[in-house]
Amino acid sequence: MNDPTEFLKKASRFLQQQRDMYGDFSVQLDQKSKKNTAQVNEQDVSYKPESHSQQLHEISQDKKMEVEVQKSPEELIAECTTLDELKDLCEQAEELKTDLEGTNLVFGVGNPNADLMIVGEAPGYNEDQQGEPFVGQAGQLLDKIMAAINFERSDIYIANILKHRPPDNRDPEPEERQRSLPYLLKQIELIDPKLILCVGRISATTLLEKETSLGKLRGSFHEFHGRELMVTYHPAALLYNQKYKRPTWEDVQLVRKRYDELGGQP
Repeated sequence: MNDPTEFLKKASRFLQQQRDMYGDFSVQLDQKSKKNTAQVNEQDVSYKPESHSQQLHEISQDKKMEVEVQKSPEELIAECTTLDELKDLCEQAEELKTDLEGTNLVFGVGNPNADLMIVGEAPGYNEDQQGEPFVGQAGQLLDKIMAAINFERSDIYIANILKHRPPDNRDPEPEERQRSLPYLLKQIELIDPKLILCVGRISATTLLEKETSLGKLRGSFHEFHGRELMVTYHPAALLYNQKYKRPTWEDVQLVRKRYDELGGQP
């Protein structure tokens, strides 16, 4: 039995004997069984990859959602390519809100391609109600100041450090300013002005990261992210103290002169 040749010879003789006794025959597989087997195998082949693919898709979607949930505010801000996208993000950003409930977003207003951008501190009551910065008495005075140096509100862009009104019109807290600053910086980047005019000490010290008096910051241009920045008094201060009107007038005349030198439009 160890010799394969001998085993084959015996098997051949046995089959020949069976043919001599019972006639010719052949061995056939059960076609039905074969077909069923093939169908099962085909189902297994077609089903399993589909099921596996579906599982992979679901896992991929779960991972995608997990990544989106884990994105930081900085990452979400960086993804904004238009002011509209940034405004939509600001609408959803809880970190921009103050401890005064029910306030409206005051994003910004004006020419989205402005070469002059004015940055204030925070919205007040009127700004909160209308969703637009500088619309109260201080805003009306700002419009007059700008008109005196040949700017319409539609020529420039106006925004604040804070996008929501703080209670009792108090000064923005340092942590509020820091939470709001990345959104403002993106706003500045998208508008891309040649000049920035900060009105008020808090606006100036936040952007320039210098804790000093407004008097020491005004009167000259500061470098700011590849742009030039001027500091002057907030229009609200002029309403209560006449002595600030002359230095403010001097500051904005410098802004107009530098704007023209830089080829600002319009």
